[in-house]
Amino acid sequence: MYYLEAKNIVKQYASHKALDNVTVQVPQNHIYGLLGPNGAGKTTLIRIINHITGPDSGEVYIDGHLSIPSDVENIGYLPEERGLYKKMKVGEQLMYLARLKGLTRNDAKEQIKHWLNKFDIAHWDKKKVEELSKGMQQKIQFIATVIHRPKLLIFDEPFSGFDPVNANILKNEILELRKQGATIIFSTHNMASVEEICDEITLINRSRAVLQGDINSIRQAHKKHLFKVSYTNDATTAGYMLRSNDIYQVMEYEQASGYNTAIVRKCDSGMTNNELIQAMMRECQLVTFEEILPSMNEIFIDTVGAPVANNE
Repeated sequence: MYYLEAKNIVKQYASHKALDNVTVQVPQNHIYGLLGPNGAGKTTLIRIINHITGPDSGEVYIDGHLSIPSDVENIGYLPEERGLYKKMKVGEQLMYLARLKGLTRNDAKEQIKHWLNKFDIAHWDKKKVEELSKGMQQKIQFIATVIHRPKLLIFDEPFSGFDPVNANILKNEILELRKQGATIIFSTHNMASVEEICDEITLINRSRAVLQGDINSIRQAHKKHLFKVSYTNDATTAGYMLRSNDIYQVMEYEQASGYNTAIVRKCDSGMTNNELIQAMMRECQLVTFEEILPSMNEIFIDTVGAPVANNE
């Protein structure tokens, strides 16, 4: 079941087409990666989902019905460009934003207390936002996004500005929100984060969706038939150093005490892995054999044709 469907979305700004017939289907209770280089159209799609702007054509469905403006009450949106009232105290600001999202004062108090304690920042509730570090302000913005427990969460570069420790804390909170039933759209340039937490992705490039599917299937589809092997020095026929042949090509190797490692490429993509193992065992004594799948960063670059900007 799809919780969110954006169907055949087209959006034109003067002479620039921001989205060109883009369809995105986000399964319920999944973390869905929305990827692409700067200017690809990701933010435009997010703004359309949030009713900040409208499509020229196409439709957005949420929870099985055609989306209407009141649906934003069940959406939590953390934009890449953060925005808090600098002069307001943390507790007052969270109360104000929670009430805007429909929480009663008592429910808002309970949620504010829960989240401030969870991030161990309850002692900051009387501080003005401008007195907080950038990372602390990011946490407050995150709390404001999830405080009304929306069914759909949209995070645009949520780890931007965080150190590794706090980025990991936030990642675990996002995973916990999914466990509690939320459907999450996750937009980022950091491909390592995509591999860690996303179930499926859409890659948008030059206003079009150019790659879609679940992470494992995409990595399998883009594999280059590379394998990392380790083997002992007491090979039976060809000496301890693996040599390229018509079955596999040795791309690189490293000698070590006890055993060696090598990266090999299978010459015939139709050959099974078992057949490759058997061929290698005629030349050496294998210790380990592991297929190397491309990272999402490599796939991004291969598909888009440009390096990924890392905003973290």
